[in-house]
Amino acid sequence: MKIEDAMVLAAGLGTRLRPITDTMPKPLVPIAGKPMIDYGLDALADAGVTRAVVNVHHFADQMTAHLANRTVPDIILSDETEQLMNSGGGLARGLKLLGADPVLVMNADLFWIGETPGEKTNLQRLAEGFDPERMDMIMLCVRLEDTTGHNGKKDFSLDGEGRLTRYREGSGSPVVYAGALALMPSLLDDAPDDAFNLNIYFDRAIEKGRLFGIMLEGHWITVGTPEAIGAAEAVIGSFREALA
Repeated sequence: MKIEDAMVLAAGLGTRLRPITDTMPKPLVPIAGKPMIDYGLDALADAGVTRAVVNVHHFADQMTAHLANRTVPDIILSDETEQLMNSGGGLARGLKLLGADPVLVMNADLFWIGETPGEKTNLQRLAEGFDPERMDMIMLCVRLEDTTGHNGKKDFSLDGEGRLTRYREGSGSPVVYAGALALMPSLLDDAPDDAFNLNIYFDRAIEKGRLFGIMLEGHWITVGTPEAIGAAEAVIGSFREALA
């Protein structure tokens, strides 16, 4: 399935990244010379996404100014300056700015490196793997050993048919949610107007056997604390050296 719409969840306060986020929003923190959010937006553009909603709250003026410089994808702002909506509420509000076509959803504070040049990207594979007839959502997942900056938690168990359940020891292959998924906007038609966590919809999909996953190619990076910046940049540097 070709997906041309996306939403990037970027409105969080980034409290664990203080004091850096006392003066700038977390998605604009540079990692190896590039703001975090641009890794994700570039990946969306490479996957064929032409427009993306980005929600803003913390230092929204800085986010707005930065995003105004992008041409691909076309950016639509979802303003949460008056009230943070959490992951689910932010997504539900943002999807109202798009149409009924399928959507890729990404978190702004993570990205990956090491995809094989010339092959389909992780997001292209995610889009192609989405089958709304049998799935509520399909998630990009990663092995714990292929992560940098993660807290060590295993989020889901992936079975042989690609279905996901909450992680339990000895049940399927343990995976970490890589912060990217595909869904139909209509899935959230019944969402409340207030802030809520998207995990509610993850659990509903699991109950119906309609949460699926595919494995990420490459190495996944998340930056939650100031100390994690050095680790992320070291990994990026090692991958760049290997390609040189």
